[in-house]
Amino acid sequence: MDIAALIAWLVTAVGGFVMLGTWVAKGGTRKPERSRFSPGLIFGHFALAAVGLVLWIIYLIAGGTTLAWIAFILLVPVALLGFTMLARWIPGYRTRTATAASADAAPEQHFPVAVVGAHGLVAVATVVLVLLAALGIGS
Repeated sequence: MDIAALIAWLVTAVGGFVMLGTWVAKGGTRKPERSRFSPGLIFGHFALAAVGLVLWIIYLIAGGTTLAWIAFILLVPVALLGFTMLARWIPGYRTRTATAASADAAPEQHFPVAVVGAHGLVAVATVVLVLLAALGIGS
């Protein structure tokens, strides 16, 4: 379960990097007023997820359920921030066909739909796997 959680977390991180890179490349940091996502929301989600991943890796190396639980607890606000971004992304996605080619399109309107979906699904799997591992199920 521990390694499965790590793999899921890494796959989720790859999708997150794709979206973060797209958001930054399309002007998310240069013109944040065009975006439905504030830089604090984006980078807060990223930072908490990265800290949790590092703690999970340390847990895998050193052991101890305390680190597993801390990593899981960090995933709670990560998931809440992720759901917040999804809720803000959906209305923009619905109108993106009309405005994606426009220079005024929000940076997140350029996210590949498959990446958004896969990132969300694998993130949910990550949370479940981390919880199961922290509970000692499947170890």
